[in-house]
Amino acid sequence: MSEVFSLYPPIEPFNSGYMERDGHQIYYEQCGNPNGKPAVFLHGGPGGGGSIAVRRFFNPEKYNIVIFDQRGCGRSKPHGCLENNTTWDLVDDIEALKNMLEINNWLVFGGSWGSTLSLAYSQTYPKSVSEMVLRGIFMLRKKELDWFYQEGASNIFPEAWEKFLEPIDIDQRHDLMSAYYKIFKGDDEEKKLAAAIAWSRWEGSASSLSYNPNMADSFSDPQFALAFALIENHYFINRGFLEHENQLIESGIDIIRNIPTTIVQGRYDIVCPMTTAWELSKNWPEANLIVSPSSGHTAFEKEITHELIKATEEFAKNE
Repeated sequence: MSEVFSLYPPIEPFNSGYMERDGHQIYYEQCGNPNGKPAVFLHGGPGGGGSIAVRRFFNPEKYNIVIFDQRGCGRSKPHGCLENNTTWDLVDDIEALKNMLEINNWLVFGGSWGSTLSLAYSQTYPKSVSEMVLRGIFMLRKKELDWFYQEGASNIFPEAWEKFLEPIDIDQRHDLMSAYYKIFKGDDEEKKLAAAIAWSRWEGSASSLSYNPNMADSFSDPQFALAFALIENHYFINRGFLEHENQLIESGIDIIRNIPTTIVQGRYDIVCPMTTAWELSKNWPEANLIVSPSSGHTAFEKEITHELIKATEEFAKNE
């Protein structure tokens, strides 16, 4: 019987601090083995922040695990700041952090928006990336954003969708992304917070294969929701600051074609449907696509956790 992988025991950082960049103080931490194989975890959102649980996807005896909170979210400051906050700012932050920590190259691990950022980073700095582990592929294309924020996922979780619609006037619901953007750019702080919680809770409600009220509640924390919603909406309205929507899934693939990569995708991922991972795999057959047959979006569903840790274990042998 093949081994079933589950999260490693909780660990604490051996190093943490802040990196100053363009008026942002970016929180980072290192866990595991200081002399181990370097790996960087790129969290989702954008605006999600790196939780302490994500340390546990890596064998702490084998990996030097680097986690950081992207601009404006998590423990980074200023909280919710959208100035100097684009995909390419984050890409350069990753490289700056690597250089500051005197790392030559590292395994890049990212899911959902983290997969987007992983591809943007690797296509910009391919020599900095030894391997990649990607999950829940998301490319910020119009059809993906429309599916989750206009019509599509709404048909799977209609009870949660009703709450997402509540902050938006009926005559504005033909373009929900823009309607939320107007609220987030407005001066009514009470309305802004209520909208941020509704936006954030919607994603939390759809992230598991079965509706998980605890996850939805965790996404509703006001401090978390405000940064998460404002930053996500900022990036999505600007289409990820990409040159064109197929930049990462088509144009840049030749740059990274030979980087060893495992892609883990939940068959029933409602947030980032499997069609995007499938299209990426068709363009990049050298990458290893693994479909978790009974899973949704979150990395903490058992099938997906198993495949992610199996991948980090395999890549640890490359050191």
